[in-house]
Amino acid sequence: MASLLHSSGSSCCSCSMKSINAVSSTPKLPARISVPQSIPSKELIEGLRIGDGFRSMENNVTVPVTRSKDQETSASASIATLELYAVLEAVADRVEMHHNIGEQRENWNTLLLNSINMITLTATTMAGVAATGAGCEGGSILGLNLASTILFSAATGMLVLMNKIQPSQLVEEQRNATRLFKQLQRQIQTQLALGSPTKEDVKDAMEKVLALDKAFPLPLLGAMLEKFPKTFSPAVWWPRKSQNRERKQSKIGKTEHNGWNSALEMEMREIVNVIKRKDIEDYERLGNIALKINKILAVSGPLLTSIAAIGSAHGGSWAATMAAVAGALATTVSTLEHGGQVGMVFEMYRNCAGFFTLMEETIESTLDESDEERRENGELFEMKVGLQLGRSLSQLKELAKKSTYSRIEGSAIDEFASKLF
Repeated sequence: MASLLHSSGSSCCSCSMKSINAVSSTPKLPARISVPQSIPSKELIEGLRIGDGFRSMENNVTVPVTRSKDQETSASASIATLELYAVLEAVADRVEMHHNIGEQRENWNTLLLNSINMITLTATTMAGVAATGAGCEGGSILGLNLASTILFSAATGMLVLMNKIQPSQLVEEQRNATRLFKQLQRQIQTQLALGSPTKEDVKDAMEKVLALDKAFPLPLLGAMLEKFPKTFSPAVWWPRKSQNRERKQSKIGKTEHNGWNSALEMEMREIVNVIKRKDIEDYERLGNIALKINKILAVSGPLLTSIAAIGSAHGGSWAATMAAVAGALATTVSTLEHGGQVGMVFEMYRNCAGFFTLMEETIESTLDESDEERRENGELFEMKVGLQLGRSLSQLKELAKKSTYSRIEGSAIDEFASKLF
């Protein structure tokens, strides 16, 4: 019995070991794995593009691949998006650049004004001491006259340079350039956020960048704006030739006539008349006044320091007194011109007149478009005009009504006067 159990146990054990060996055994891998010839190669998967087709590797035949119109439009929009992002990066760089240059030129204005005033006051004090001649020997008076002459001459040269470049006006130019480039940056960001831009959007953005570069140049030599023009003219920082491309149809809130009607057109025309008759004329008048004052002060400062330098060099009591008085007047004139920032005021009037000129051209170019569907949405356009002029829609309508009544009354008075005389 025991032998029977022993033999059965050994047989079971051997069977289990065989089964374990059978489970744990792994088949041997072949020495070389052959890749089936039917698997396409990488070159065939990617394809060799020839013109508008792909080359088949089997028979070397070009298979035409047709593109749908939607795919071509999508590819063009993606390229325009990349180009517009490139323009956006350039605009952001110009914003930072004009901001930094503006701070630098503001430091120029402060440092040059303080330095010239200190030099002039020091020379004036020396000339006053030399004029009294109290307790001073001849050699001491000669030294004071010589030192004051040198200082007055240096102040004259520095004033001529400062009046030529007008640092306060340069600062205002850079402030406006920074603001306008930021405005353009926000417009491009809005275009990118609303939808797929087009090639026209990219072209318009590039033209606006180039127009701003021309209106607010960074270099001082050769490209600097004329600080004392013969006549006042508004600043122009927009591409005038691209006004027609800016009239885009708005799909938001579109009505039967794209938001336009005869009353709205009449309202816009009256607003243009108000801008021409009131705002632009006022800023041109103020700009001409600021230009004349700036010219007088720019000539008076170096002239007074030159008189003071001549009086100090001549010597004598009366000449030294004249030098002291001229030096004090020169300090006052310099402080009025550059401390009061008359050049900045002139540039501010130029930009205000330019803003209203842009408003006038934008409204007129929109109204000149006979096809109402090609215009910007009328309600949206009216809201933009009201926001830019700082008036609500009701105030805008009231302004147009007042302009109409005043124009009718003026024409009636002129007709009555012509009949009377």
